[in-house]
This record gives sequence, structure tokens and C-alpha cells, in this order.
Amino acid sequence: MTVGTLAALAVLAPFAAAALGLPLGRVLSASALALSGTFLAAALGILVASFAAAAPARVWETAAVLTPTGTIPVTLGVLVDGLSGTVAVMVALVALAVQMYSVGYLRHDPRYPSYAALVSLFTAAMLTVVLAADLLVVYAGWEVMGICSYLLIGHRWERQANSAAAVKSFLMTRFGDVGFLFGIFVLGVAAGSFRISDVLAAVPELPAGTLLAATLLLVAGVVGRSAQFPLHTWLPDAMAGPAPVSALIHAATMVAAGVYVVARLFPAFEAAPVSLNVLAVLAVVSMVGAALAALTAGDLKRVLAYSTISQVSLMFAALAIGARVPAVGHLLSHAAFKALLFLCAGAVIMMVGSSLLTDLGGLREVMPVTFVTMTIGFAALAGLPPTSGFFIKDALVTAAEQAARGGPAPVGAATAVLVLGALLLTGLLTGAYVTRAWLLTFFGPPRARFQPVHPEAPPVMTLPLLALAVPALLLGFGGLNWETLRPQRDSALLSVLLAGIGVVAAYAGWRADPVRDPAVALGRLRGLFATALHTNDLYERTVARAVRRLATVVAGVDDRVVGRAVTGVGRGARRLGGVIRLTQNGNPQFYLTGLLAGVLLLAVGVVLLT
Repeated sequence: MTVGTLAALAVLAPFAAAALGLPLGRVLSASALALSGTFLAAALGILVASFAAAAPARVWETAAVLTPTGTIPVTLGVLVDGLSGTVAVMVALVALAVQMYSVGYLRHDPRYPSYAALVSLFTAAMLTVVLAADLLVVYAGWEVMGICSYLLIGHRWERQANSAAAVKSFLMTRFGDVGFLFGIFVLGVAAGSFRISDVLAAVPELPAGTLLAATLLLVAGVVGRSAQFPLHTWLPDAMAGPAPVSALIHAATMVAAGVYVVARLFPAFEAAPVSLNVLAVLAVVSMVGAALAALTAGDLKRVLAYSTISQVSLMFAALAIGARVPAVGHLLSHAAFKALLFLCAGAVIMMVGSSLLTDLGGLREVMPVTFVTMTIGFAALAGLPPTSGFFIKDALVTAAEQAARGGPAPVGAATAVLVLGALLLTGLLTGAYVTRAWLLTFFGPPRARFQPVHPEAPPVMTLPLLALAVPALLLGFGGLNWETLRPQRDSALLSVLLAGIGVVAAYAGWRADPVRDPAVALGRLRGLFATALHTNDLYERTVARAVRRLATVVAGVDDRVVGRAVTGVGRGARRLGGVIRLTQNGNPQFYLTGLLAGVLLLAVGVVLLT
């Protein structure tokens, strides 16, 4: 069996679980279907990745023409190399942990069968994005992910917050997807093929203007899907969905899909440095702004949501300065520790009954497994040694420092300096908001009217936590310990120092009053940061208001013009019918008179014409 066949089966396994689970989930065992399909995908993904690791320079590609289009054909196939194989394993393993965790988290939910099937379908769609050999097939998987995200965020659709968050995420990501689709069209038409290998081979021959247009359009798509400024506001609201959904979609896979696409098409972006400069600026704004929002957010899941925006920005910033390996390394590391954090948050919510930081506290003794694993996840998020986050953050700072000193980079030194400053500031802020959330959740007196009903989550939920804690803690010593990711003394010390300053500052604020939120010390800035600089209000006053006005105009035109025209046609038809009805009065004499008059007219006409 070829590597391409194994990769295709890895995609089809969760798809088959979804295809069976949606119609038969209540008849068959929904959990068995979901777990078996995802487990098979993970096993096949590991096998594919092992082949790719054994031959790092080799690329396996299988493709077949789907249907002749008359111009550029669409092909079905898979593209396997070190990048796609590694990311596919990450997707499948995180999805497996989420599926197992969901068995316990949603065990009393009557909608669990459809939920499990949608998670399987989402997994298949993400694997399609990662392994597809054709850009149009990538786009198909990209859109299926969006549909699944909408349905999973709105899993409890009867709650207004959930349905509103689902609609918001769908609309905002669709807005970016328009640019993504046209970017694919520009690249494919210019290269004469939508196959990724053909597109990348054609990059050196493509006009600079074409590459600039295509990559800017792609940036619009990945910015929307990865929740970057200015299309970032949907992600914190999406936390209304179940915690496992947040772990899978909004931490490890969907928001990372944009990073993967840029890494996959990186030669095209390298040839368009303006696009990378734009991406760098957006990443800088996103990483600092989201870190400030996480520092003041009052909900544990929203803290993690804003941290996701900030951490994904680090990946984009690394790609912008040409640090592709650290960016992909952070993609893998972030998937492990952020999925772990969201699942830990779900255990806290299920046991306590609330995700508000003001309702938490003192949980380290009653939830020891969650406490230990979430501590590991928080340490990795802050970049503290010896976690995987430490190796990655150091590699990012080192790459930015070298680019700022004039080293080889696709962007200018000024952009690299901006990225470096943002990375250092974000490291400090991350240490602060991580410590604040950790202390308010597990330490101090219990502040809640809610109390845990069990000492810990059930084993089906704690086992995924323990499994994800291992790569979050040790990945830097193994899978991420490449030459470019080995810690450099100066940058490592600087990264740890800045994170330590943030940790100490948050601890000092909490220590002064363990009952009070340390963010109170920010004063009026707290409200500004908590709303992400009032971006939602800005959209409400500009975009939403303009759309409502346009809708009012359209409704007026529909009512006054279209509606009246339709009504007028109806009235005219009715009047015409009334006139015609006069000829159908049921009087035989009237019909005979009409017949004779017609004959007379015909006779006169014949005489006159002849």
C-alpha cells in the first residue's frame, strides 16, 4: 500500500464515521463510530508521518483528474511531505483526544450523536486541507470546516448567545473566504494549474503583480479564518460553544489552518514581500492587542480565546520574517498545550458550573489532575522552561533578532524590529495573564456559590488531559529539537526574564489581596483592554450601522418599487380579466351576434382586399 493511499484513507476514516453517524448515530453507538474513525485516522497519520520523517526531502503525490472543465482541470489526490505529514498527525491526535473527552463531557446531552458526527466531519475536512494536492480541493475542505464550525458553536442553539456567536463566526469567516477563493483563482489561472506542486513550480515565472494580488487575497482569507485583526472578534464570542469544540476548532486546528496554508504556499509569499509586510503588521497588532485583552478578561475561556489569537499571531509573525520552521514548530506545540488548556477549562466548568474567574478559586485540592495538567499547559503558554513553549518562544525571538540585525529575511529590517519588539512585549504580557488566570482558578479562597460535586472529572476526561500534557511538557526535547529550534543563550535568558517579570507582577498584585482580581490595578485601562480596544463597538457603529441602513434602503425599494410593481401587475390582470369576462356572459344571442359580426367583417375584408 502506497503512502498516498494511506494518506487518503486517513481522510476517509473520519469521513466514513461522520457519514454513518449522522443518519444512524441514535441506532448505532455514536461514540464507538466517532472514536474508531478518529483512531484509525490517527494511526494512519502516524504511519504516513513516519515515512515522511524517514525521507525528509521526498514528496509523495498522487493525483487524478476529477472531471474535465474545459480549461484548468480539478484533480483529486494527496500531497505528503514532512510538513503535511506532521500536521496531519497533530490534527488527528488532537481530534482523538477531543472525541474521547467529549464522551464524558456530553454524556447526558441528547444531541451527542450529531455532535460526534460533526466533529468527525470537521476532522476529515481539516485533514483534507492538510493533505490535498489541489488548491480547489483545499478550498472545499476549508469551507466544510466553516460549516462544521458554525454548527458546533451553535450546538446548544436554543441559547441566544450560542446562536448569535455561530452566526457571527460564520459571517466574519465567510467575508475573509471570499478573498481566499479569489486568491486561489489568481494563482491557479496564472500557473495554468491548481495543483500545489505546479503552482509552486511556476512561482519564479509569475509576474510580481500577479503574486502580490494573489497573496494579498490569501492573506484576507487566513486573517478571517485565524481570527486576526481586524476579523478577530468572532473567536472570543465562539467560546459560547462546548469546551471540546473550543479545544478542537479554536485552538488546535481551524484557526491554525491559515498558518498551514501560508507555510504550504510560502515560496509564493516569499516572492511577494509586500504581502508579508502586511501580514507582519496585522500579526503585531493582533498579538499585543489580544494579550492585553487576555490580561483583563473575566471569563476563563475568553482568556484562552484571546491567548489563541495572540499565539497564532506569533506564527504569522514568524512566517513574515522567514522563520518557517519555528512557525510550524509553534503550530504543533500550540496545538498540544492550547487543546490541553481548553479541555482543562471544560473540566473546571463541568465541576464548578461556571467559567467566570470571579466564581473560581481554591480548586487545586479538589481537582488535582486538572490542576497539574493545566499548570503544565499554562507554563507552556508562557514559554517557561522546560516546556515545549520555551523552545518555540526562544526560536521565534532568535529569528526576529537576526532579521532585525539585517539577516536574510523577506521583509525589511524595520518590520523585523517591529516584530521583535512585539514578541518581547507579548512574552511579558503572556506571563502576566497566564499567572492571573492560574491563581484565580486554583488558589485563594473559594469565591463561588458553585462548588464541585466530584473531586475530579471522570477518567474518560482526565486521560486526554494527561495525554496532551506529555507533548506540552516534553515536545521541545524530542520532536521540536531541530537545529533551528535549539535555545540560544541570550535570547533564551531574555525570553524567560520577560515572562518572569510578567509572572512576578501578576503574583504581586494577587498576593496583596487574594480575593480581588489583580487586573483591578489597571484602573480605567481594564475596561478598554477587556473589550479589545472597543473593536466590537467600532464595528457596531460603522459596519453594522451601514449594513442596517443599506437593509432599510433595500427594504424600502422592495416595498415601494418591486412590491408596487407586482401589485400593479396583479391589479391590471384582474381588470383585464373583468373586461374579457364580459364576453363570457352565457347569453346565446350575444354569442350568435358576435359570430355574425365576425363573418360580416371577414366578408368586407375579403371584398376590400380583392
